Amino acid sequence: MLTKEAEEELERQAYRIIGSHSAVKTCGWTRNMINDRGGCYKLKFYGIMSHQCLQMTTSISCANRCIFCWRGYKAPISKNWDWDVDDPQIILDESIKAHQQLLVGFKGSKKANKKIYESSNTIKHVALSLTGEPIIYPRLNELIDLFHQRRISTFLVTNAQYAEQIKDLKPVTQLYLSIDAPTKELLKEIDKPLFTDYWERMNQSLEYLAEKKGRTCIRLTMIKDVNMVQPEKYAELVDKGSPDFIEVKAYMHLGESMKRLKKENMPLHEEIVIFSKELVKHLPDYEIVSEHIPSRVVMFTKKKFKKEDGWYTWIDFEKFQKLYNQGVEINTEDFLKKTPEVGLSGKGTLDIMGERSRERYLKEHPEALIFVDEETEELSFYED
Repeated sequence: MLTKEAEEELERQAYRIIGSHSAVKTCGWTRNMINDRGGCYKLKFYGIMSHQCLQMTTSISCANRCIFCWRGYKAPISKNWDWDVDDPQIILDESIKAHQQLLVGFKGSKKANKKIYESSNTIKHVALSLTGEPIIYPRLNELIDLFHQRRISTFLVTNAQYAEQIKDLKPVTQLYLSIDAPTKELLKEIDKPLFTDYWERMNQSLEYLAEKKGRTCIRLTMIKDVNMVQPEKYAELVDKGSPDFIEVKAYMHLGESMKRLKKENMPLHEEIVIFSKELVKHLPDYEIVSEHIPSRVVMFTKKKFKKEDGWYTWIDFEKFQKLYNQGVEINTEDFLKKTPEVGLSGKGTLDIMGERSRERYLKEHPEALIFVDEETEELSFYED
């Protein structure tokens, strides 16, 4: 699948190639968690342990050239699967091995929390996203079975161009659809799809998403001055997909996207909050429940997940794995867990604060010491 040039480029960017079409890369939040710097938004929203999460993809190829993606144009693109199919057991074993090797440097690090590092060797979650389009791997359902047999939860992200694969997908712990624009014309401009029927494919994917019994989520990646428009049109698409959760997340000025977009296209967290408040006006079945300021993301949840004693958005992973391995039908309500922390601060980011406000804010939110390092093209923390 990969040219030698593309493979070398990925290796320089700290990817590890698995077999002929898969890849692994350590998430910055995994490293942050090991260094006692806090976890990602999936920890706050859903209860994932960031230091025990494997980030990988089963397909480096994709059918889109999204302008906000950190992938370079040397990465492969294809509408169909036109190469060999690696064995799912080998993908699983080699992905875990590569992930652990990428973290081995923390063993001797003075900054690392040794207890957290040791537990990071036990993988409990996999994020099937990273790069490319993982859902087109022909033996994905077999791989999902293998992950769940190992009691590893599965979070799968798809770009909504492969509706039949979504329909046929086995239950995953949480299924994401990326919806990148509210109109057909804008979607073509942002995603640069290979398929000519990209809009129809996305809408069919949303219809199949609505039929899923398990946890589903729609993610909106917001690009300032590009797609932060027409919230009522986004709401129509959300209603069609009827997800359990919605994530409104800022575009991050990272990787190759820095050649296509400006830093000014990266919204402040405050701007994400403002847009979210406009969007929720058109979604009567949802409420804004939580936010993660460092990631500049706001979470919406269906109102039915609010019980007498609070919101239930976290995942009972043990219950999910038990149900899956029993082979019974799994519904979202079957493995809910109470959310420890909810609410929306409405506060802005460090970029727009005065000195005193910043000092006070950082005492309350030490996890917000974050910025995009233009040299490494990754999320890093401000030095105290």
